[in-house]
Amino acid sequence: MKTKVRKTYNFLIRLLIIIATYGFIYHQVFYKRDIEAVYQAFLGSFSNARFINMILLVIFLMALNWGTEAFKWKLLINKIEKLSWTKSLKAVLTGVAVSSFTPNRVGDYFGRVFILERANRIEGVFITILGSMSQLLITFLAGTSCIYMMFMGHHYTLLPYFNIPAHLYEYFLWGGGILILGLDILFIMLFLNISLLSSLASKLKGKILEKFTSYIHVLSAYTQRELLHIILLSMFRFFVFSVQLYLLLRVFSVNLPFIQGMVIVGVIFFTITIIPTIAITELGIRGSVSLFIIGVYYGSPFEMPASMVTGIVAASTSLWLINLVIPALIGAIFVFNLKFFRRSADE
Repeated sequence: MKTKVRKTYNFLIRLLIIIATYGFIYHQVFYKRDIEAVYQAFLGSFSNARFINMILLVIFLMALNWGTEAFKWKLLINKIEKLSWTKSLKAVLTGVAVSSFTPNRVGDYFGRVFILERANRIEGVFITILGSMSQLLITFLAGTSCIYMMFMGHHYTLLPYFNIPAHLYEYFLWGGGILILGLDILFIMLFLNISLLSSLASKLKGKILEKFTSYIHVLSAYTQRELLHIILLSMFRFFVFSVQLYLLLRVFSVNLPFIQGMVIVGVIFFTITIIPTIAITELGIRGSVSLFIIGVYYGSPFEMPASMVTGIVAASTSLWLINLVIPALIGAIFVFNLKFFRRSADE
């Protein structure tokens, strides 16, 4: 591809991504009623020094969250191309921007790998998927454990709500606990032995499948110790954004005890994760899921005081704004670093 044509295509694709990112965010922020609830809640609390300090702490945790993700991706992608933490952070934020208008955030994979200069981008996509799998694994482990603890600690309200007979509760609890423990162990072992996937793929026959196998083989480059390190980083990230939501709930006067609050937050993130969405439309889903789960904890999601409903919606929306919208707006700036068409050998 000629240099002028390549540069033109690169520029047009970058421009389209930036327009799509800012356009979707603008529509979501200014045309959704949830934002009005946050705005009113902020107006009522902004003069409070404690409120400002808590919001600043949540913003700091946002930086820690994405900084940790950048470090995790740097460790993973270094197998095919050495990157600095700064460049990795730019790639991660760019991925947030691109994923903001794509189903289930699939744009995140492509937003990151197009910052690579020499490495094979398809291998980069598989490596990025591996990082996402580690986060999904932790969300599953934490979420299912929190669901179990929620049932175990609040069965007097949960059993009637879900219409489970009391005499079946003990069997339900033991059976559910064993099932969750078994699945947790199984998924951990599968992740730590991800190299088996490339071994299985190598048995596939056919020209196209063999080409696919050559890319997926990169997953066998990671040792179990390295994968365990990735799991620990994912666990730290999950803890960070769980604390963020808990703090925001407290800020907006949803006063849950810490242990119970963190259990509920774990269930909320697990539920949000398994619902297919476009990232930018998660705003409404986040609020609805949070309302339902916290409502179940209090006995009924349909009979909560209006002030608590407003607080839950405001907390969920604030987390969305801080953890997704701000990084996406910053990441859109770095879209101009992406190279969708590389310089050919004869240029």
